[in-house]
Amino acid sequence: MGANTAEETPESGTTASELHVLVLAGGLSYERDVSLRSGRRVLDALRAVGMQAELRDADVALLPALDADPPHAVVIALHGATGEDGSLRGVLDLCGVPYVGCDARSSRLAWDKPSAKAVLREAGIATPDWVALPHDRFSELGAVAVLDRIVDRLGLPLMVKPAQGGSGLGAAVVRDMTALPAAMVGCFAYDSTALVERYVAGMDVAVSVIDLGDGPQALPPVEIVPRNGVYDYAARYTAGRTTWHTPARLDPAVTDAVSAVALAAHTALGLRDLSRVDLIVDAAGQPHVLEVNVSPGMTETSLLPLAVQAAGMDFGRVIAALVARAATR
Repeated sequence: MGANTAEETPESGTTASELHVLVLAGGLSYERDVSLRSGRRVLDALRAVGMQAELRDADVALLPALDADPPHAVVIALHGATGEDGSLRGVLDLCGVPYVGCDARSSRLAWDKPSAKAVLREAGIATPDWVALPHDRFSELGAVAVLDRIVDRLGLPLMVKPAQGGSGLGAAVVRDMTALPAAMVGCFAYDSTALVERYVAGMDVAVSVIDLGDGPQALPPVEIVPRNGVYDYAARYTAGRTTWHTPARLDPAVTDAVSAVALAAHTALGLRDLSRVDLIVDAAGQPHVLEVNVSPGMTETSLLPLAVQAAGMDFGRVIAALVARAATR
């Protein structure tokens, strides 16, 4: 499977090597450092295949820069709310600047995990049972009483994580009732709403989906084996904390099922260009979708670049092809 190169010509009539590409990275979210690493890697990859790319933060200088020198397309390498809650995409739409990735509406939907899980469930896609709990309700109704009801309904162990957030920040596995209050407090440090899910034991798998013009396709699944058993922030971005297997060590039939579920999730949420679907594959080989990321990491330890490599594709050429497609919108 190949990707368009920087020499091929998009429909606009401008050769891809002549496109002016803006890579947005940084922002003010908790994931700023990761975003900067992603942005630099995307920048280097685009330049390596001959594209004219520059890196810029999403700050007060951005809109004047867009007016003064409008890019042909933008690559959003921002993580967290800045890049994934749809607001920046909405501003780019107002400015008439095309960008790689889904539109503002779909981004907002995927970013809010409880809303995304509801859409997935309606589409018949398996996702762990959950309760979304705003901090205000948690306090007003009484923490102990609320937590007791959660455990009664969902059982133990549980996964607690911010309803809106990424990179494993504020997430914790709770195996004992006594640990649940602290997990909730840790989660509320990152978001005003906690998502409490039934914990599903199994293999952590990520499936990246890309669309280079022939429809969305699933790349080889990546198996994630964190050293401490939890794929948290440190496990994601600290060398030696996690082992990855690409492709994942799954039976062919399970690999097909995982890929099909990832494509179904991508489609159900109305996404385009690229996404990363995070799943758990249980002991019976059943995939359960945990969340879908519309601005996946692009760092040296990120999963989409690993999947691209496993598919025998060049990372820079894939991103360049996505940029060329975006520039025609």
